[in-house]
Amino acid sequence: MSVWYEHKTLIDTRDVDGRGRCRPSALLGHLQEAATLAAEGRGFGREVLMERYGAFWMLARMWYRLERPVRWGERLHIHTWHRGGKGAAMYRDFDLYVDDAPVGEAVSVWVLVQLADRKMLRLAQVPELEGTEGGERNKSVLLSKLRLPGEMTLAERRLMHYSDTDINAHVNNTRYADFACDAIHAEELKDGQFIRELQLGYHAECLPGEVIDLLVGREEECRFVHGIDESGKSRFDARLILGQDIP
Repeated sequence: MSVWYEHKTLIDTRDVDGRGRCRPSALLGHLQEAATLAAEGRGFGREVLMERYGAFWMLARMWYRLERPVRWGERLHIHTWHRGGKGAAMYRDFDLYVDDAPVGEAVSVWVLVQLADRKMLRLAQVPELEGTEGGERNKSVLLSKLRLPGEMTLAERRLMHYSDTDINAHVNNTRYADFACDAIHAEELKDGQFIRELQLGYHAECLPGEVIDLLVGREEECRFVHGIDESGKSRFDARLILGQDIP
């Protein structure tokens, strides 16, 4: 059995912005779907883990880098595999192609969380993971906690809604990319500009009815968004780097 999983998907009208380019949140959605299907195919998906361990995968950090935007009507091919892991955290890698041409890569960090108490489950306690890592395909990219600028200003106060939630009853990880893009007013990007690189860090769950303050800042080529709750507790942070599309 191959150590990597291939997922093919068409970029359709639900995925794109007003310029016909795949939104960051939609791209994250396709990566999450590929990760979910890969885990299920290798025998450590949600259903198995819930039944045997009362646990589920929760995304802790996510990063992608694109050579150019992925566009409406293109067929995206995602190759994904995991690196194994220590403790409760596991890296999952991705290579992205349109047809056979590489267009980007991504790296994610996942943790196993027990549904009953939200405590993390060590990977060593899950024998289904043994021998399923990517080996030579493993990337060397590590996702550290983002260092935010010293000065950040309030861009928006955002209420979390039912429509933001997923099967785990918390705000879906892809929605934070929308929050970040809205906070930096991505609709105002100049012609040809696109979000070339995005990193998200998830610090605490957000639930419907909660209000999150979105703070923004800049440092050289990077734009940052930090989400905090009404008590000042960090919920997520994001770093976005813009690129120039070459027609």
